[in-house]
Amino acid sequence: QVQLVESGGGLVQPGGSLRLSCAASGNIFRIMSMDWYRRAPGKERELVAAINSGGSTNYGDSVKGRFTISRDNAKNTVYLQMNSLKPEDTAVYYCSAVITTMGMTSRGYWGQGTQVTVSS
Repeated sequence: QVQLVESGGGLVQPGGSLRLSCAASGNIFRIMSMDWYRRAPGKERELVAAINSGGSTNYGDSVKGRFTISRDNAKNTVYLQMNSLKPEDTAVYYCSAVITTMGMTSRGYWGQGTQVTVSS
């Protein structure tokens, strides 16, 4: 009943930029936190960036100063602007959100992931 759909991944050269989007749809009453995670091959999943309903943000140490998270509450969408990309940013990026449905139940949801590859 609730879906998160990511878009915007792809192949980019080192130093380049990409913008990821994640749109939530379905039986939504309210979206609380919206986050981006990533999982690189052979590594554990890590938090990239998070934004709460009030707009406060939090970033992983490895992306501070390079990535910016934002959200459009009217569109139920979260964005991740990624600048100065490095090969070590290569990973599958996942959107996550804590959502309250119209039935007043709250839980976390995940998107299907989008591949970001940084390579020359």
